Parts: sequence; structure tokens; C-alpha cells
Amino acid sequence: MELKHQAIAGTLESSDIQVIVEPHDQREINLTSSVIDQFGDQIYQTIEKTLDNLEIQGVKLTADDHGALDCTIRSRVQTAVFRALDQDKDLPWGTKI
Repeated sequence: MELKHQAIAGTLESSDIQVIVEPHDQREINLTSSVIDQFGDQIYQTIEKTLDNLEIQGVKLTADDHGALDCTIRSRVQTAVFRALDQDKDLPWGTKI
């Protein structure tokens, strides 16, 4: 799937992550996090796996993490992607994601 435009999900509050996605010619992930030393690899893996499950390759993803759990990270990435696809019906909950 190809993103149509930039989209955002999440907040900058504690225990959340703000995710911005935009169309790009390749996959690029930029992460800032208050816990990057402890959990940076896990956050990257969660983002990568979520994008893989959604079959998204051409994306520039910018994430500003403030201690979000994996389930929150997945949810924010999914929401940002669906918004960038203008997909608000027939979301593949429970199948692809």
C-alpha cells in the first residue's frame, strides 16, 4: 500500500508516542525517546513489524516516544498509516494487524 499524504497519531504525553508518517521513496524511521537507551531496539522492532504487517515500504516515519508500551506503539503506527491511506472503513482488525 502507498501512503497518500502525511498523517499523525498519538500525543506527547507521558506513556504515549506521537507518530508522523508521510510518503517516501523508501522506509525511513526516525525515533526520539526518553527511554531509547533501555528500549530503543524494541521500539524500532515494534515499528518495523507493524509496518511489515501493513505492507508499507515507502514511508518516512517520525516517532517521539515518551515511554509508550508496545501495544500503544502498534496502535499509533496503525492509526497514522490508516489516516495517511484515507482508510476509515473496513479496517483489517484481527486479520493483518
